Amino acid sequence: MTWGDCSYDGTKTICTLSGPFTGLGPGGTWVYTLTYPGNGLSPLDAITAPGSDLFTISLSAGSLTFVFNESNGTSVSYNHSGGLFYVPGLTSCTGNVTTCGVGAVGQTPGATISGPVTGTLDITPVIQAVISAGDYGGFTSIAPATWIEIYGQNLATTTAGWTGDFQGNNAPTSVGGTTVTVGGQSLFIDYVSPSQVNGQVPSNVATGPQQVIVTTAGGSSAPFTINVNATEPGLLAPAPFKINGTQYAVAEFSDRFLVLPPGLVSGVASRRAVPGDTIMLFGIGFGPVSDNTPAGVIDQGTNQVNGSLDISIGGVSAQVSYAGLTPFLVGLYQFNVVVPNIAASDMTPLTFTWNGTPGTQKMFLFIGN
Repeated sequence: MTWGDCSYDGTKTICTLSGPFTGLGPGGTWVYTLTYPGNGLSPLDAITAPGSDLFTISLSAGSLTFVFNESNGTSVSYNHSGGLFYVPGLTSCTGNVTTCGVGAVGQTPGATISGPVTGTLDITPVIQAVISAGDYGGFTSIAPATWIEIYGQNLATTTAGWTGDFQGNNAPTSVGGTTVTVGGQSLFIDYVSPSQVNGQVPSNVATGPQQVIVTTAGGSSAPFTINVNATEPGLLAPAPFKINGTQYAVAEFSDRFLVLPPGLVSGVASRRAVPGDTIMLFGIGFGPVSDNTPAGVIDQGTNQVNGSLDISIGGVSAQVSYAGLTPFLVGLYQFNVVVPNIAASDMTPLTFTWNGTPGTQKMFLFIGN
């Protein structure tokens, strides 16, 4: 990729860049034009090049991304009449396939880049990974009615959540024009972006290997095969709760204080749990509940999980006073647990078994006295 000859028309400098379009799609030729005020041909030719091949173009999700001088982020370089030519201050520009404006500084105020792509961009969705929700373990197998994350390219043409897309108590199966099927059943979608889709698996997906397919205006992805287990349980323990290398579970009191040392997080109401306190834990992937609330429906009342749950805190089995779906939410389990009589420790282990099988997450709680 090289810039063609630059010219000065008395008010502005114009340079062109072209090359084979081979990154995506059937190919073709792209041509881009760099335009900026003033005659930049003369005074800047003398600048010494800090390196070579400093200009790159990448193609992703129907957009062209320009990166100028990746080595130091301070200038754009291109070949001009056999020598390097620089536009200081022009660092990066991301835009659609027809135009890209640059808020440049220094000697390039008002610089713009524009031009057509004569090849055809391939914006077909591509699935690269599917996991159960990352904040709940991020397992490589999923389960009916559990939450999943899909990662890839061209998964959506926008970034959007499901706000306003509900039909009564029913979650949407399309957000921003993106739909997903798991085992031939529609995923309930709550978030889409070009690189990620989050949603809840329908309740009637069969166990075993199943195909995940993402469909957008750009077409349908190749099927991605994921294993579906009857359950794939995990407790809420997100990355922000990994403190000094130790992963803590999210636990709340009924007054919404978090189970954390007071003042650990600025602006967050928190306190340590003590023996006898009832705390709430949250999970996904624990399977059906007693009132058969299906996936994609806002839960309206109390129910119980259809399985055997044991939660231990500090190695002692804890009383579970409620184990079911969280009222007024979709597909989130809530477990009300009484802290047993154990010693205070800021590294108190939290473990669970579901139907006799131990959970694989390694989590801790802050327990005081």
